[in-house]
Amino acid sequence: MPPKIITREPATDEATMRERSTRIVAGLLDLDITHAVGVADNMSRFIFDELNEDPSVSVVPVCREGEAWAIASGLWVGGKRPVVLIQNTGFLEAGDALRGTAVDMGVPLPALIGYRGYRSLSTPTPDSVASLFEPTLRAWGLPYHFLQENKEGETLRAAFMEAQSLGQPVAVLMT
Repeated sequence: MPPKIITREPATDEATMRERSTRIVAGLLDLDITHAVGVADNMSRFIFDELNEDPSVSVVPVCREGEAWAIASGLWVGGKRPVVLIQNTGFLEAGDALRGTAVDMGVPLPALIGYRGYRSLSTPTPDSVASLFEPTLRAWGLPYHFLQENKEGETLRAAFMEAQSLGQPVAVLMT
């Protein structure tokens, strides 16, 4: 059997990613977040960079995504307004930490999750994490929204309000 050829997604140019990151950060600041907890990746690094420049937000880098849920939950218990910022590959790794802290404790955490491997609902992807991600979100009962271009603030506010009303984490998926 010949080896399977894996193709990469087309790269988004850096200027576009920076512009979108600026809109995302503006939306997060409008929600008065105090902490951004997570692991930077190619998609979120610009968000982390901008948040590091803002004195009103403490950026808490972690080694593993499971730590992000536990630390953000602890910050929330302490009266802070954290957001979790991770990639879908790490989300899958962090399931028990999510369940054992944020979900079981009823922590209304907004989570921005990079959707590695996403192309569209109708285009197959060679990256298996994309095919597992949304079914896992649904299986774990985690509501989610897609971050819409030029509506980042609205989407983040809707997810934040839903997390507050449900008393549980809500994901915002960054494609």
